[in-house]
Amino acid sequence: MTSPFEALLPSTERALLHRVATAQSEGRSPSLVGAVARDGRRVWSGARSCVDGHVPDADTQYRIGSLTKTFTAVLVLRLRDEGLLDLGDPLEKHLPGTGVGEVTIAQLLGHSAGLAAESPAPWWERTPGSLRPKLGDVLGERPMLHPVGRRHHYSNPGYTLLGSLIEAVRAEPWEAVLRRDILEPLGLGRTSTQPQAPHAAGWAVHPWADVMMPEPAQDLGLMAPAGQLWSTASDLCRFAGFLAEGDDRVLSAESVREMRTPSVPLEAGDWESGYGLGLQIVRRGGRTLIGHTGSLPGFVACLWVSVEEGVAGVALANATSGPLTGAVAADLVRIVVEAEPRLPEPWRPMREVDESLLELAGPWYWGTSGFGLKLVADRGLELYPLKGNGRGSRFRAPEDGDGWIGLDGYFAGETLRVVRRADRSVDHLDLGSFAFTREPYDPAADVPGGVDQGGWRGLQA
Repeated sequence: MTSPFEALLPSTERALLHRVATAQSEGRSPSLVGAVARDGRRVWSGARSCVDGHVPDADTQYRIGSLTKTFTAVLVLRLRDEGLLDLGDPLEKHLPGTGVGEVTIAQLLGHSAGLAAESPAPWWERTPGSLRPKLGDVLGERPMLHPVGRRHHYSNPGYTLLGSLIEAVRAEPWEAVLRRDILEPLGLGRTSTQPQAPHAAGWAVHPWADVMMPEPAQDLGLMAPAGQLWSTASDLCRFAGFLAEGDDRVLSAESVREMRTPSVPLEAGDWESGYGLGLQIVRRGGRTLIGHTGSLPGFVACLWVSVEEGVAGVALANATSGPLTGAVAADLVRIVVEAEPRLPEPWRPMREVDESLLELAGPWYWGTSGFGLKLVADRGLELYPLKGNGRGSRFRAPEDGDGWIGLDGYFAGETLRVVRRADRSVDHLDLGSFAFTREPYDPAADVPGGVDQGGWRGLQA
């Protein structure tokens, strides 16, 4: 994927470096790397380190923790797109014997399966995965804490189950499937399950003194699909482009959009964040960001993507706590968007005109509410209210000649059909049983319930 931007302005680069430097200093992290991508292409990276002459770069590996879950979710969606499973399938259908098999695959992806957040003691992030050789060791004696499908409750064991599901369906190790189906096609050569030089070491920084202690880097075993991966700012910028646009070698644009769609109700009082299928969705500074945060002892990480503006921010640090990489990554996006807003695509007329579609363009009325219907590229349609915040949607062109399918808004998934008279003239538009006519309650159209024969009238004495 190419970008129309050769480089950022020097003033923008200075602001980005200042944000990274501030985060490393105030967050008291041994090192911190930041990077920005535009339209899937890295256009800037910068770093700060506590050791002079040993500043990491965009090719230095850091552990990315729960960002691993997004990769695992992509593998599950691939299985669905290949027809090997359905997201509504109970886990038991493909992975029997877990004891929680009534939960669906979709519920596991969106953290609404009701599972516990963590595995039983000892603390799984700081102990070897060999201590939990079976799924029963990961789930424990009380794996379910909430009613299935009723609330969002983040669960690391849930993604362990998804990793085992992938292995059961593919009959291959999760790591091998990951490498073949995602890392190699997208060119993520510096993303791996084990650290590869050059890589950062993980550190714990004392909260009340400027001293450090090394953190253990454990192999998570069965829990690897929830948080095992190491990656670089450069690789994550490339991955950000995939999350925005899809890649048919890995997952279609339509399936990636599905991952970015909220899948579970928001927590009470939380109107700034949600969760799709393996992706976090947040609102920051009036814009929607998708991606994921991650942490394991010694490391914190974040990748945020503004799909609408084509800008992604990455922040990686090697401290257990301190630097707020989620805020840093969001700020990197904000700095670029505000300093160098994206140029809109040039308007271009259609190459060919379909007269049967052109006659549909213009005003329509649902009862007395006015709507505009606009013909756009690729035989698509846009319906929008002429006044106020009414119900509007975009519609994709029909593949079988039987109507346009809504892409978003109130009419997402609904079908818009043209109802014609015997002489082939347009009588009305049918949208999910709603009749849209050329005039408000057009007496010449087949309006459900009929139109009063007396017509429109004023106030009568």
